[in-house]
Formats: sequence, C-alpha cells, structure tokens
Amino acid sequence: MKVETEGKKIRVKWTKSTIGQNERHKKIMKALGFKRLNQIRTLPDHPSIRGMISHVPHLIEVID
Repeated sequence: MKVETEGKKIRVKWTKSTIGQNERHKKIMKALGFKRLNQIRTLPDHPSIRGMISHVPHLIEVID
C-alpha cells in the first residue's frame, strides 16, 4: 500500500558557475539535480537536502 504524503518543498536556483570550484561542490550540484546555470529546482525539504545546500551556498539561492 502506497501512502502519499505531501511534504514541504524548497525552491533552489543555481546562480554561479562551478568552473574552478572544488570537485565535491560539482558533485553536490549534480546530486541536487541541476543541469544548467539559472535553473530552478523544487526539492523536498529534508535534512539531507538542507545539508547539501549548506555546502554550496555561494553557488545557489534559496527562493521562498
């Protein structure tokens, strides 16, 4: 039985390029699902997502 729960969502925009950044930061951006600059993603508001966002605050912007 599948239980559908609608949790909170967080909108994130990729604002700065990863060229010249640490390889770990590039992997985090890919894990967040970003493919191109200025892309906006709507992600579930989980502690794991928040942790990834906290590693790359200089590359992204959280939109409310």
